[in-house]
Amino acid sequence: MKQDATRKAAYTVDCDDYVHVVEFNPFESGNSGNLIAYGGNHYVVTGMCTFQEEEADIEGIQYKTLRKFHHGVRVDGIAWSPETRLDALPPVIRFCTSAADMRIRLFTSDLQDKNEYKVFEGHSDFINGLVFEPKEGQEIASVSDDHTCRVWDLEGSQTAHFALRSPGMSVCWHPEETYKLMVAEKNGTIRFYDLLAQQAILSLESEQMPLMSAHWCLKNTFKVGAVAGSDWLVWDITQSSYPQEKRPVHLDRACLFRWSTISEHLFATMGYPGKMASQFQIHHLGHPQPILIGTVAVGSGLSWHRTLPLCAIGGDHKLQFWVTEV
Repeated sequence: MKQDATRKAAYTVDCDDYVHVVEFNPFESGNSGNLIAYGGNHYVVTGMCTFQEEEADIEGIQYKTLRKFHHGVRVDGIAWSPETRLDALPPVIRFCTSAADMRIRLFTSDLQDKNEYKVFEGHSDFINGLVFEPKEGQEIASVSDDHTCRVWDLEGSQTAHFALRSPGMSVCWHPEETYKLMVAEKNGTIRFYDLLAQQAILSLESEQMPLMSAHWCLKNTFKVGAVAGSDWLVWDITQSSYPQEKRPVHLDRACLFRWSTISEHLFATMGYPGKMASQFQIHHLGHPQPILIGTVAVGSGLSWHRTLPLCAIGGDHKLQFWVTEV
């Protein structure tokens, strides 16, 4: 008998605002592995969450809001800085956002009196992705519908600029070799750039469009995943510039692809919102069918917990969390 993979969220946290984007802190930095940030129409909220999968004396989820940052405009993207540390004195919270006004904002807080933000201007169209340099956190990369990838220092000056052939949809930094940057374009091309030489060094082709989201697998950086059209695609960059595997995933179209942070075989995809809901799926490369299917009322944003097989998704005034097997 086939087991039904359809499941409801394991845990839910109510929010004051619609949630457009959600991000777990991906860095193993001093007591901040369970940090989460979510962005709504006017605010960014940072919080801490602990799950019963980590601590036996917790029932379900324990969530605490740390600080609410006024944003003033819809939040479209969030990226955590590796400089964030809760065990420092004073603590440091640092992240950046992309917004509907085509600007990047860099927030720094000690969760008490010091709350600063800087605005970076330069993109002339919607920003689709942004990420911190993962070692020192002294640079931010962003991609936009304006056909550019830009690299910024923390003062907002551009240190690199790459002209793209179509809208930039996703940007990822290599976790170890921080001179390597991956940029995915809507036309189906994924390029890897050498930031020292400031030129492309390798490219992959999806052979289908539109490519909406791509992600570098941090557990095995020879693997890249993406969604294009209604399919997911996975490359092994040592083998070919064309996908090793691909499968139809969402009937209308897929919009997000995210690798798990704990397994090179586990990833999640999300479809476009239909009339009432978005479909979200967790896949394992060893299984022909999705291992978990969830439906999220107008869901948006997708992020994996750093050490658990657990996904967070935003929605209408709530965060929802799904747990799966590795």
